[in-house]
Amino acid sequence: MSRTERFTFRGSCGDQLDGRLDLPEDRPRSYALFAHCFTCSKDVVAASRISRRLVEKGFGVLRFDFTGLGSSDGDFANTSFTSNVEDLVAAAAALGSTHEPPRLLIGHSLGGAAVLAAATQLPSVTAVATIGAPFDPGHIRHLFPEEAQDRLRQNGRAEVTLAGRTFTVGAQLLQDADAHHLDVILKNLDRALLVLHSPTDEQVGIDNARRIFDAARHPKSFVTLDGADHLLTCRADAEYAADVLAAWAARYLPDLPTAPPAPGGTVLVEESGQGRLTQSIQAGRHVWAADEPQGVGDDTGPTPYDLLLSALGACTSMTIRMYADRKGYPLEHVSVRLSHRRSHSEDCSDPNGRPCAMEHIDREIRLVGALDEEQRARLTQIADRCPVHRTLTGALAISTAVTAP
Repeated sequence: MSRTERFTFRGSCGDQLDGRLDLPEDRPRSYALFAHCFTCSKDVVAASRISRRLVEKGFGVLRFDFTGLGSSDGDFANTSFTSNVEDLVAAAAALGSTHEPPRLLIGHSLGGAAVLAAATQLPSVTAVATIGAPFDPGHIRHLFPEEAQDRLRQNGRAEVTLAGRTFTVGAQLLQDADAHHLDVILKNLDRALLVLHSPTDEQVGIDNARRIFDAARHPKSFVTLDGADHLLTCRADAEYAADVLAAWAARYLPDLPTAPPAPGGTVLVEESGQGRLTQSIQAGRHVWAADEPQGVGDDTGPTPYDLLLSALGACTSMTIRMYADRKGYPLEHVSVRLSHRRSHSEDCSDPNGRPCAMEHIDREIRLVGALDEEQRARLTQIADRCPVHRTLTGALAISTAVTAP
């Protein structure tokens, strides 16, 4: 059994990008991020079949539409190879904040070139696989007729028909693609690399695979997709590619030792092994990550104080909602904004007579609905009665015990 969640996040240009997170029934052995081919979408045959097969092998797979494509917002004419790479970095950060950072990147066609460029910016990634990828991102220029390239040079943008669909593209797309060279990126990749390519690929010739493989350093592997077309439209070809991927990736994505699942009411926190400070957090069947910002950690998840504030905010909102529903208040929406700060006061005891730090949490509650003043005042009182608020402001004792491995 598997399940699919809608996954949205902000892309490099600030637009909302639409994705699908395919998950196995149990906790994924690892997470993969899939980049689709040029002008395709997350639902292209190759992406959906490979994702489904990897889920069967125990992986969680995120695939999304790049800016201006598929169901994602934004203007495709304003995108470039660089913006695609930045969208991938944003997707990885979003995945890390809600689940776990990706350890495997998979890119199809131009998406293959994009994941190679993105990998060096993602500390969590340990393995990268390309499928029918060009060695030179500027390879896409051959898709544009000469007259379309002339219009781009003259007008800055032009309508072109690619694979039977019409797109408006900007001149920066080709200029930016021409400016990128993967030879330097490949020499500094420092991740395991798998190159999958068909010798009969008519869109991106097999020589591209040779150049990618030659430029990369070990560990690297090459597997031929004999007889497959560029888009892997044959189910058997896509499933074979996924089977090879899963078997190959297992060598570089070893299962991390984990403690038994946390029972109800218990939270388990342990090092994830994906960054210097990155933590894996489990509460029941829910798993997410925590980290510190760049410079201290790898910024793969919220900080411990972010998690503390989120606990108070969630409990506040839930408590207000339950009370309002029970009383029949016309409350339409609740939002809670929180921040943490420290101030110093001389009014607290310190054996050395120095001002001591006072911890503050500022909580701003927004109540939407046709509430009267009495109802608003009552809901404000109720906010202070949420269980987490009472825990934080009560006489809290923490008992610590150190156990053997």
